[in-house]
Amino acid sequence: MGAGPGDPGLLTLKAAQLIRSADVLLYDHLAAQPIVALAPQTCERIYAGKQAEHHALTQSEINELLIEKARGESRVVRLKGGDPFVFGRGGEEAEALRAAGVAYEVVPGVTSAIAAPAYAGIPLTHREHNASFSVVTGHEDPQKAAPSIDWRRFCEKRGTLVVMMGLANLQSIVRELRRGGLEDATPVAVIRDGTLPSQQTVTGTLATIVERVRSASLTPPAVVVIGDVVNLRDQIRWFDRLPLFGKRVLITRPAELIDRFAADLYERGAQPILAPTIEIGPPDDPRTARDAAAAVADHQWLVFTSQNGVRAFFDHLQALQRDVRALGGVKVAAIGPQTADALRAAGVHADLVPKRFISEEIARELIAATQPQDRILLYRAQETRDVLAEMLREAGRAVTNVAAYRTSIRIDPALRAKVKEADILTFTSASTVSGFLNNLRGAASKDTRGKMIACIGPVTAEAARSAGLHVDVVAEDYTVAGLLTALEGALQSIASPSPR
Repeated sequence: MGAGPGDPGLLTLKAAQLIRSADVLLYDHLAAQPIVALAPQTCERIYAGKQAEHHALTQSEINELLIEKARGESRVVRLKGGDPFVFGRGGEEAEALRAAGVAYEVVPGVTSAIAAPAYAGIPLTHREHNASFSVVTGHEDPQKAAPSIDWRRFCEKRGTLVVMMGLANLQSIVRELRRGGLEDATPVAVIRDGTLPSQQTVTGTLATIVERVRSASLTPPAVVVIGDVVNLRDQIRWFDRLPLFGKRVLITRPAELIDRFAADLYERGAQPILAPTIEIGPPDDPRTARDAAAAVADHQWLVFTSQNGVRAFFDHLQALQRDVRALGGVKVAAIGPQTADALRAAGVHADLVPKRFISEEIARELIAATQPQDRILLYRAQETRDVLAEMLREAGRAVTNVAAYRTSIRIDPALRAKVKEADILTFTSASTVSGFLNNLRGAASKDTRGKMIACIGPVTAEAARSAGLHVDVVAEDYTVAGLLTALEGALQSIASPSPR
């Protein structure tokens, strides 16, 4: 199966479906971690990656392992970078399986031969420049008696030439192409880490590209594109013009809520660094939350202050063998659009979503929408602020304040290293700030020096500032989308470096 070139969004639907049902997953170095993470918790994951001079397993060991696991009646997924049949040795593995009598299927993937140039803004074909392209390896089997690539033949075609795995031999490839008749002025692009936020593109000509690549300190993996279409990059390039391109962004929110945020960052060209500093679990007294869910119809309003509360409520309903009909005529309020989205996914349309996504605002709008003595059920975090309940009670509303879940600190021994790697640190709640500080144990100010810090709203920002952290960005719209918009605006106001 092909995992694609690196961007997890380029994985095919069929590949994702099969990974989710895998019993055993053998994956390569170039398979993105979000793709590997699709495998179920019960799946046996085996790293079979190959890098220059560093092979976790030899090819023969991989073949034997595939046969062994498949004979055990497991559903085995062999996940390879790019496309398995484009310089991926997938054909050799299929031959080994066939010889062993093991049934298999092949799932193509997006090859970096096409994807890397596309992400660099280089079309492999264009009516005004060429009508064909060729793909060739720049790294032949070292056991061959003599090279089999006739570089002169590619010079005669005058189409676009794509060289895979050719960076180490770039100088000799350029020399052979010049000998074959290509002019020194022929445009060349070298694309490293194509489709990833770390993508680098160096352009030049046959006469200059070797020195330019050396000056840029490019290392594999890289794709080399040779031909007139390279000149279209300045007009068409799009990926490295995305607002957050190349930024490494630390996400501290709970693991349950991290995927959508990470996907949004990928779409903006950023590299998410997953570092949950808190985790969500049952409250100290889960029976009270369950009983409140059972008695929800005794209230006029049900209020959720987070997606976690929504998830906990419907988990309790399911455990009680009940469903959304338990709400009857109860009206529902959500503190913000993301909580409203979680409700919508459960089949409930929120009757009230405040204009500003904070407790004080939802309290004011609830008071305006209710009558004295109306019964209101708050389904919230155990450690949340009591502002909402107090304001409602002061207005004469009967409030049942239930701890639906508990937020606790998650200790990550690797957090300091992740912070060092990041350019931007994001906090989506005061509790993520608290978890961050507990992990760094008094060294937060030092460890965050030189990093941009972005907070989802004023409450979170105040928690960060009170802890001695400098806050550079505060979202005006207290959502992940608002946080990303604020980040984009802040970065656009900073002078951009010259494009590479």
